[in-house]
Amino acid sequence: MSGRKSSVGADQTATSMADETRFGWLFDPKLVTVMLGSLAVVFVGAMIQVSYGAYSMTFAEAWRAVFNPNVVFNPHAWDAFLLGETMPEMSTESLIVWNIRLPRVFVAVFVGMNLAISGAIFQAVTRNELASPFILGVSSGAGLMILLTLVVFGGLSAFLPLIAALGGAVAFLIVYVIAWKNGTSPVRLVLAGVIVGTVFGSLQTALFFFADDIGVVQSAIAWTTGSLTGTDWEQVRLVLPWTVVAVLLSIAGSRQMNVLLLGEQTAKSLGMSIEKVRFALSGVAVLAAAASIAVAGIVGFVGLIVPHMVRNLVGSDSKKLIVGCLFVGPALMVSADVGARLALSPTQIPVGIVTGLIGGPYFLYLMRKQENMGEM
Repeated sequence: MSGRKSSVGADQTATSMADETRFGWLFDPKLVTVMLGSLAVVFVGAMIQVSYGAYSMTFAEAWRAVFNPNVVFNPHAWDAFLLGETMPEMSTESLIVWNIRLPRVFVAVFVGMNLAISGAIFQAVTRNELASPFILGVSSGAGLMILLTLVVFGGLSAFLPLIAALGGAVAFLIVYVIAWKNGTSPVRLVLAGVIVGTVFGSLQTALFFFADDIGVVQSAIAWTTGSLTGTDWEQVRLVLPWTVVAVLLSIAGSRQMNVLLLGEQTAKSLGMSIEKVRFALSGVAVLAAAASIAVAGIVGFVGLIVPHMVRNLVGSDSKKLIVGCLFVGPALMVSADVGARLALSPTQIPVGIVTGLIGGPYFLYLMRKQENMGEM
């Protein structure tokens, strides 16, 4: 009997040690620091966002509205937020914070997550540090479909988010077909992305000449430069399920990303079906990018610079990289949206302009710092 107990105890100890080994990387000091620092940035940015607007309130009033127990612990309120049910009665401050201002923060968080992990996956798939949803044609395809819908098929504008996502997915399929020659290669994928992006970008510019309504032009510019103005719980409900799927799949595929980074010959020797893995991971990246484009339009540079930032902070291991991107991406997006909303108040500028102003100098810094940029 005692022998059986000791055997069970040994099995439990072995299982516990295996779990510690399996999840020990999560407690890496650098990764924990990145996570906590990013959460602090998101929290401060969120409090700034909910405190400023046409209805002004102090930080203390905003704090009380955000953590109002009558809202936070009210299941009817969450049914209204997440399922679109009728909104329950609440104070004016809580209504403004929870129904108007906080959804914008949540959308910024999800968009930052999606763009960051999309960029990280594309960089692993192509083994190229310059890869991103924009470089590989996803953003250009979505932008073209947005403009085409607004200028030519205005009656379909209610379906604009889905059309944008579909455009991004189709664009990447075209890139994949162009790059295919007895298989694909990282170099051909990037070159095909540049070709498709250039052609689609030219078509976008041409479509502007066919727009007679200045309102249509302004709406198209907002979509193609990225904007979180006017977002509400409808956008949260749209992006949330796809974000969850993309995050889970990206974490599950992190091991395959590590193997791809070793090179094709090594990956083949380990028994990996490179084309199937590359296409599947690319599908996850397109899904993540399309989810963000569907609610915020085309936000540049986030998918390009966030993986670089995280890689410099926590290393190149894909598990740590993906988790780091899930925190740094939202921190960058929430900060950029605070700048977009308050920099020229009361005028709000597209958040994509702010991310470009942040991303450009940072990328120039990386280029000057590193002698070799490009293939990983």
